[in-house]
Formats: sequence, structure tokens, C-alpha cells
Amino acid sequence: MPAGNVLGVFTVSTVNVNGMRAAAKKGFVEWLAASGSDVILCQEVRAEAGQLPKDVVAPAGWHAHHAPSAVKGRNGVSVYSRAEPSEVRVGFGEAEFEDSGRYLEVHLPGVIVASLYLPSGDVGTPRQDEKERFMAAFLPYLIELRGKAEAAGCEVVVGGDWNIAHAEIDLKNWKGNQKNSGFLPEERAWMSRVFGEAGYVDVQRKLDPEGPGPYTWWSYRGKAFDNDAGWRIDYLVTTPGLAEKCTSVVVERAASYELRWSDHAPVTATFDFSPE
Repeated sequence: MPAGNVLGVFTVSTVNVNGMRAAAKKGFVEWLAASGSDVILCQEVRAEAGQLPKDVVAPAGWHAHHAPSAVKGRNGVSVYSRAEPSEVRVGFGEAEFEDSGRYLEVHLPGVIVASLYLPSGDVGTPRQDEKERFMAAFLPYLIELRGKAEAAGCEVVVGGDWNIAHAEIDLKNWKGNQKNSGFLPEERAWMSRVFGEAGYVDVQRKLDPEGPGPYTWWSYRGKAFDNDAGWRIDYLVTTPGLAEKCTSVVVERAASYELRWSDHAPVTATFDFSPE
């Protein structure tokens, strides 16, 4: 567990890049270079380090860690941090998912930060079964992680694409999606357990409990982006102590459809540990 405390202002961003090779050509590199965040979490990288440009694999000013999937062209998560981690962990101890490119955790002074890409699922298929197995194994780990962090006097942030809209205010067309993966009653109940039984906090909803949105993903089909017919499935989830320090959460929605470099938007949260 990391020693020391988070000091001053601490900022974390998360984004599903929907294929890093394409995102790097369309604007991710420029976004990364302009970011003021202390940590950036990426999901759905879908590439190994050798397939990516140097300014993505090891950009100046960052300590970059990547966890690709054993299945080429699938999944993949990354963490970029300004400070060098004291420990880096790939996976969360469940054999089936250790090399699936779905979880990467770094230990920084006073805080553990993890990038999560939860399976998307598809009702009535093996993909949904995989999602359910992942959820069943991941919840106990979240509980264990929070307990260890509390014992060490540090906080936790798990950010990423959770692939579940928790409540009706988290997607535009909730009535038409009640039988679809991502908004199934059992998936929503599992998210409630993350925020209840496991004791984590959805910092977006802490600051903006009413909604609707702000959405973080829009289909490329039709006019979903132009009509803001999206889903909020990208979350920054923290331990309660860190949530109390959250001063803002911003969804960095592109100004227009043409300026998007992913079908997701980055989500950035700021935490202020400055002395009062």
C-alpha cells in the first residue's frame, strides 16, 4: 500500500479511447499533451505497446503503464501518472481475467488509482455470461481493496468504462433499454452494491444527484451525438474520504461530431486537499 498523503489539488481523468491507434491519429495525443491531470486512465486500447507511437507508449512527463489483452486487438487498459508508482498491479486475482486487459492498478502516494474496462455483455450470449462472472468476482475485490486502503491510511479511485448505466437519469432512452445489457435490473443492482455494500462513491452523482446525464458515450449510428442521446457508463468511483474532497467532475464532450476522437468523452474529476 502507498505511503504518504495526497497533497494539494489532485486531478484524475478517464476515457475509453475506442482503439488507441485510431484515437492517436484523431486527437488523443494532443489531448494528452494539453491535459493538466495527475493521472489519466484509458480503456479499450486494443493494441500492444509495440503497435503504438512513442508519444502514446511513453509520453514525456508521464509514467506510462499498459495492460494489453492476451487476445490481440481486444480490450486493453493503460494508466498515465505524473508521479512514479510504488507498485503496479495487473488484474485483480481472478485467473480468468488476469490477462484480459481489463484492470490495471497503480499505487501512488496516499492513493491507489485503477483503470477498469468492465465487459460490455450482450443478453443471451456468452458475452453476458462473461460480464456476470466478472462482476461476481470484482465486487469482493473492491471490498477487499477498500479495506486494505483504509488500513494503510490511503484512498482509492477506480475509474473507467463500467458498461452499466446505474439509474434512469444515466441514459436518454431508459424505457427502451430495460432488457438490454448495460441497463438490466441485475446490473443496476450490482452497481448499487458497489455504492452500498462496498462503500464507494460515484463522484459525479455526489456533485450532481439530479441529472439527467451528463452522458459519456454516444453511438456512432444515427444522430445520437447531435441529439445527446447517450449513456453515462464512464465513472470515477472513489472511497468516501476522497469523495469528500471532490470539487468538480467534468465530461469533456467534443464541441462537434467531427472533433470526436472516440465514441466516449473523457471524464475529469478534481480533488482539493489544500489546507483550509
